Amino acid sequence: MAGNSQRRGARRNPGSKKGAVAGSGGQRRRGLRGKGPTPPAEVRQGHPAARRAVTAAKQPAARRKPAVAGPELLVGRNPVLEALRADVPATALYVALGVELDGRVADAVRLAADRGIAVLEVSRPELDRRTGGILHQGLALQVPPYRYADPLDVLAAAAEAADPALFVALDGLTDPRNLGAVVRSAAAFGGHGVLLPERRAAGMTATAWRTSAGAAARLPVARVTNLVRTLVTYQKAGLTVVGLAAGGTTSLDDFEAAVDPVVLVVGSEGRGLSRLVGATCDLTVSIPMTAATESLNASVAAAVTLAEVARRRRLARRR
Repeated sequence: MAGNSQRRGARRNPGSKKGAVAGSGGQRRRGLRGKGPTPPAEVRQGHPAARRAVTAAKQPAARRKPAVAGPELLVGRNPVLEALRADVPATALYVALGVELDGRVADAVRLAADRGIAVLEVSRPELDRRTGGILHQGLALQVPPYRYADPLDVLAAAAEAADPALFVALDGLTDPRNLGAVVRSAAAFGGHGVLLPERRAAGMTATAWRTSAGAAARLPVARVTNLVRTLVTYQKAGLTVVGLAAGGTTSLDDFEAAVDPVVLVVGSEGRGLSRLVGATCDLTVSIPMTAATESLNASVAAAVTLAEVARRRRLARRR
C-alpha cells in the first residue's frame, strides 16, 4: 500500500518526517526580500568589465583612449539658417510637425536638401526631447563631432607653406563664439592653424562652427593635451611665441617679429594669460589704446593683432 511505512523492506529516516512546524525562523520572509538593483558591471568583482576598468586605471593618462564625442544639435531658426549658409557640416535637419512655415524655415529646408542633408519631420514633443527642452522654434540641425587636427601635422604643413608660419594658441578661452571668431580671423589673415587646450577651454561646437562663418572647414584646429609643452615644441621648430597682454613688453606698433614664424597666444576672457603660458612666451605684445578703453574682447584683440601681422608681411614682400 502506497505510503505504508510498515510494509516489508520500507525504511523511514527519522529526521525527514514532514509535519507542521512552529515557524520558518524568518527564512521565507528574508527570501522574499529584494536584494536591490544590480550593481554596474565595472564594480562587480570578477566581471570582465571590472577587470578592464582596473587595467585602464593603471594605464598612463597619455595611453588612455579619449572619450568619443557624439553629435550635437544646433537649435533655433536663425542659428540653423546661418549654420547652413556657412556650410557647417550637418547630418540631419529636424523640422517639427505643424511648424509655421516662414521664410527662414523654407530657406533652411531648401539649403539642407540642396546639400543632401536628410530633412526629417518629427513631432514637437519628440523635438523637445531631443533638444532637452531648449527653445528650438521648430528647427534643429544635427552636426557631427568636429575632427581636430594633430598639432605636429599642422606644424609640418606650415613649414612647407610659402609664407612664414602663423598660428593662434588660445589659453583658456571658454566662449565658443569667441573661438569661432578667432578661427574666422586667423583664416582671413593668413593663419595656418589654431591650437586649443583639451581642458578648461571651449571646443569646436556647433556655435563655434557657425560663428566662424565656414572658416573652420578651411583652417585646421588642433587640440593639445599640454599647451605649454606644445608651445615649447613650436619654439624648438623655430617659431617665436608671442603673448597678447595689456602690459606687454612690446607695443604692437613695434612688433617687428611679425614677419617671422610666430605663434600668437591669446588669454582667457577674464584673467588673460596663465602664469606658465606667460612665462613660456618669448615676448608679450600690447595693443595701443586710448586711456578711456581698458581692454578688448579676446577675439577682437586677436583680430587686431592678426591684421597687423598681415600688414607687416605684405610690406615685407614688396621690399
